[in-house]
Amino acid sequence: MKNRSASMLEGLAGAYPRSLYKSMGYTNKDLKKPVIGIVNSWTEANPGHFHLRQLSQHVKNGVWENGGMPVEFNTIAPCDGIAQGRGMHYILPSRDIICASIELMVEANRFDGLVMLCSCDKIVPGMLMAAASLDIPTIFVTGGPMEPFEHNGEMLVLSDVKEAMGKYKAGKITKEEFDEIEDETCQTCGACGMMGTANTMGTIVEAFGLSLPGCGTLSAVSSARLRLAKESGARIVDMVKEGLTPSKIMTEENFENVIRYTLAIGGSSNAVLHIPAIAKQMGIKIPLEKFDELSKKTPLLAKFKPASPYTLKDFHRAGGVQALLKELEKLINTNVLTVLGTTLGENLRNVEHKETEVIKSIKNPLAAEGGLAVLKGNLAPRGAVVKQSGVSPKMMVHRGPAKVANSEEEVRDMLLNGKVKPGDVLVIRYEGPKGGPGMRELSIPAALLVGMGLGESVAMVSDGRYSGATRGPCIGYVTPEAAEGGPLAVVEDGDIIKIDIPNRILEIEISDEEINRRLKAWHYTSRKEIKGFMKTYQKIVKPADEGATIT
Repeated sequence: MKNRSASMLEGLAGAYPRSLYKSMGYTNKDLKKPVIGIVNSWTEANPGHFHLRQLSQHVKNGVWENGGMPVEFNTIAPCDGIAQGRGMHYILPSRDIICASIELMVEANRFDGLVMLCSCDKIVPGMLMAAASLDIPTIFVTGGPMEPFEHNGEMLVLSDVKEAMGKYKAGKITKEEFDEIEDETCQTCGACGMMGTANTMGTIVEAFGLSLPGCGTLSAVSSARLRLAKESGARIVDMVKEGLTPSKIMTEENFENVIRYTLAIGGSSNAVLHIPAIAKQMGIKIPLEKFDELSKKTPLLAKFKPASPYTLKDFHRAGGVQALLKELEKLINTNVLTVLGTTLGENLRNVEHKETEVIKSIKNPLAAEGGLAVLKGNLAPRGAVVKQSGVSPKMMVHRGPAKVANSEEEVRDMLLNGKVKPGDVLVIRYEGPKGGPGMRELSIPAALLVGMGLGESVAMVSDGRYSGATRGPCIGYVTPEAAEGGPLAVVEDGDIIKIDIPNRILEIEISDEEINRRLKAWHYTSRKEIKGFMKTYQKIVKPADEGATIT
């Protein structure tokens, strides 16, 4: 099979691009090899990506050794943690820009295959979207989790820093202890060591069969990751020769597999945005209801920080993604292909898993249902999402008066100024895809809530989003969002809100007539400071229940 790059590099017309490549040291012999794009999100602005420059050298060595020609380029990689607050408006929109930037670069250069070097919340899904859209041979090398920090016998990760903020504000820890937690928790580079969106998506890549086994949970700083990077570089050259493209791996059956995987690990609620967005690039529609349908039939087999004491290091030691898939073997389609050219079933044949406290057996799960639940009712006619595996049994059903905030800043002030009382339901609106714009992640207010000791008495309901790094009764992704005239827009202080997670209910206890009366009097004014790309984004972004994409 002729390489895609040959159409650009061969013949008389190919002299022009050949000459340009030669200026960078490539030879005539190199230019006849499969041209492998090394898509790297390395940056000094994000610890999850800080080590990817080193990893890329090992990937390239593997490509060279197996007869390919590696060509590296970069894309953006903003960090959710660093962007907390105002910067968070720009995080979800970056996912679609990452996808588009890769598509444009790859098609302009007619690369034959791709190695995606990536980490973290929006970068992994952005690259998955690009892989699905481009549909040329692609293998992923995710960056892996950072090492946890041992503090007073407990292993801490970044979510513990957020909760420490609430504990310090509530006088539960000293300034010295707080400073130590801040200074020492992020021990190394790598993705934050809890089951937040970064590690949910990183392990989803492995569950998809788009990376070599073990890639999702190997420590960011392990020598094994360097070796895996080299092996991945070698493997992509063979994939090009075999014509093994993402469409042969990312089938509808495999999307269902990864949803079940996400539910079984208590993964991030942001998966309800990213998995449908990736599937959309493949022409596959995944409605929000699919997550709830599968959650009712998929047991919870594992929970990680902040919903349990266990970290990604514990997950890896217990067998990681492959052990979890082995437990799910009877519930998933094992005939799907992987980047090894073998099926998932063939890969799992030699995997053994003995139940531990970290990964339970399917006969003895942590819970009968998966980690996510989709709620509906007159407050969320098209749905809302909660990470039920992170909710205390005391808060699975709750009824209380609304306290309304029109932004993340307002709800933070309420919490820090003692205006929130046990029993309240905090309603945070105008933080959806259009209203934000950008659908900010409200993980800091959620962590403050828990750290201040209110996680078992106060609920949050928002059209913004939450993270896998969130625990407590935090219901997000409410659609329609307030900025589009959803019922959330007309909630008033003191309105009684009913939350019933087992029965999937989210309601405001007023009549439909009263909701309609309020909506007729309601009007929305966009924030005046919105400019540049965000102004365009606000006009074209799709709702949360459609993946919040711009295409």
